[in-house]
Amino acid sequence: MSGFTGTTRLVRLALRRDRFTLPAWILGMTFFLAATTAMFENNYAEHPELLMPDTQVVIENPGMRVLGLVTGPTIGGYTLHRDALTLAALAALMSVFAVVRHTRQAEELGREEMLGAGVVGRYASLGAAVIVALAANVVLAGLLGLAMFATGQPLTGSLVAGTSIALVGVAFTGVAAVTSQLASTTRGATGLAGAALGVSFLLAALGNMLGAVDSAALRVTSAWPAWSSPIGWGQQMRPFADDLWWPAGLSLLALGLLSWVAVVLVGRRDVGRGMWPERRGAAHARSSLLSPTGLVFRLQRGALLGWGVGLVGFGLVFGALSEQITGTEGEATEWYATFGGDADLLGAYWASMMQMAGMAVAAYVVTLLLRLHHDEAQGTLEPVLGTAVSRVRWLAAYAVNALVGATLLILLFAGAMVVTGGPALGHPASLLRDLVGAALVQLPAIAVLGAAVLALVTLWPRWSVGLSWALVVSAIFLGPMFGPSLGLSTWLLDLSPFTHVPNAPAVAISLAPVLGLLAACALLASAGVVAMRRRNLALPA
Repeated sequence: MSGFTGTTRLVRLALRRDRFTLPAWILGMTFFLAATTAMFENNYAEHPELLMPDTQVVIENPGMRVLGLVTGPTIGGYTLHRDALTLAALAALMSVFAVVRHTRQAEELGREEMLGAGVVGRYASLGAAVIVALAANVVLAGLLGLAMFATGQPLTGSLVAGTSIALVGVAFTGVAAVTSQLASTTRGATGLAGAALGVSFLLAALGNMLGAVDSAALRVTSAWPAWSSPIGWGQQMRPFADDLWWPAGLSLLALGLLSWVAVVLVGRRDVGRGMWPERRGAAHARSSLLSPTGLVFRLQRGALLGWGVGLVGFGLVFGALSEQITGTEGEATEWYATFGGDADLLGAYWASMMQMAGMAVAAYVVTLLLRLHHDEAQGTLEPVLGTAVSRVRWLAAYAVNALVGATLLILLFAGAMVVTGGPALGHPASLLRDLVGAALVQLPAIAVLGAAVLALVTLWPRWSVGLSWALVVSAIFLGPMFGPSLGLSTWLLDLSPFTHVPNAPAVAISLAPVLGLLAACALLASAGVVAMRRRNLALPA
């Protein structure tokens, strides 16, 4: 019997299990790209003379190049600048979740041991997971390309665009295959892959920000960090301009090498164990572990540390750009004025960066609160509630950790911006005061999303994961970062809690929207508490 015996059958089983999940990911991304491409097509059809200056604004502005490259004055290229980074991150997460679900999670739940008792090779589960994730990305590439072509973009550029996004998912299929062998838990494997995605984004952003702009301000030649990132490889395919196919080979090479490493690691470890040994626990538990709040903190402190390191890194980079932003002229100032909410360029820049950090911290809060569903679905909640811990106290433990963690992360980002931006501008003390206020005012919007996730977990536990992430993505795209530039109606923009966050430090903080957000948070959290007290636990079958 070969090590891959039974792979075909496991592929069919995985597709059966993911028959709703993967199509939801793929169709959601396809619909979003089609909608935004059509919107930009309509906008620039009415005002074609704006395409050239808008493209130059994006290319000349280092802060806006964080979102990606615009390779020429085309509608397709401009659309990708707004959408490609988000879609690439979603493609990577889709692949990571699929691979981890069919490898590490199967081992953690005991399914792999049961499968191994049959005629199934040692590497069959890994092979099936990689094949399913790869197939999903192939379908994604085709549908994304067709979506752009159907909305009026050139066929070749559309296919290159779809492929450039899906190839990020291909590369992270290999990343997840390796992290599933290194970590001994589903959460650990997903966390390691998520950290790799954050590093990939940071490298691509640095490469684009440090890149050289040509004399016509229509092309950016990325610096070397972009070439060490799977996200950067996709951007270097330059859809709707050069339409290069050869960078795709880098993602395929990464998949091949990482898959080979994963196969080697599978053969060198026991089923259910990771390559990294689990540390032995202390002989006596700390007193903090006697409370649910302390236990939750102990379980998520590694994730909090990883997010903290990432936000500090971004804060240092964006703070260092503050001095350069003061010299920005022309139409580039309009983007910050719109996003940051004020004509004061530097204040608007700081406000926009704080809003971006707030959205990132909201993603952390969602990942933490979705552990509520994990505890319930995996059966670990039942013995906890068998003690003196009540359901409300269990919910409160996660809520407290989410609030404290979000506060710490957003303040770390603000402090990092002051470290590099304060000395350059000559007034670090006043900058610290302004940015701390701008950071704290993001918390009500983050709390609203957290309370909404809590309500979803308690009201509809089965669908809570998908609905929660859909809620986060919607809040971001209806918020000030994307909503105004997409020409969306005011009532749609108002659905995002980030729309109501005061644009500090560009403008004075108003209490009315803050209190409104806190009231919405209280209502959603109350609905979640009431639902949790009145329903049965959704225990594993």
